[in-house]
Amino acid sequence: MHCPFCRHDDSRVVDSRTSEDGTCIKRRRQCPNCGKRFSTMETASLTVVKRSGVSEPFSRAKVASGVRKACQGRPVSEDQLALLAQEVEEAIRAQGAAEVDAHDVGLAILGPLRSLDEVAYLRFASVYQAFEGLEDFESAITLLRAERDATHP
Repeated sequence: MHCPFCRHDDSRVVDSRTSEDGTCIKRRRQCPNCGKRFSTMETASLTVVKRSGVSEPFSRAKVASGVRKACQGRPVSEDQLALLAQEVEEAIRAQGAAEVDAHDVGLAILGPLRSLDEVAYLRFASVYQAFEGLEDFESAITLLRAERDATHP
């Protein structure tokens, strides 16, 4: 790690702390050359590979933005969207891969979204799973009802 003040190519870690959500580590460093202190943030990279083959860094903001569209007019707060995006990121990181398909991100969204709001889930699933007709909606609704009845007898 280069010192941002004198460009010395070494530094000593003085303190390390994990962020609140556990996704990065903040390190306080000191340069042995000039003695000045500075902070660094370390994160494990997570890359999403789109259908086109283009890779981009995972973004909670993009997850929240996509889900926000499905939640329009629904009683879902920004805090709930942020928590859903965090839950999706944690689920993807738990898989242990540095690269993940965009399709897998969508699959990771479906579970938490179903728990959050069933109507928003159906909206998202209809686009994500390319529903082609009323039969697709009917089977998705039937499955939701069956699962709800199984958990709430």
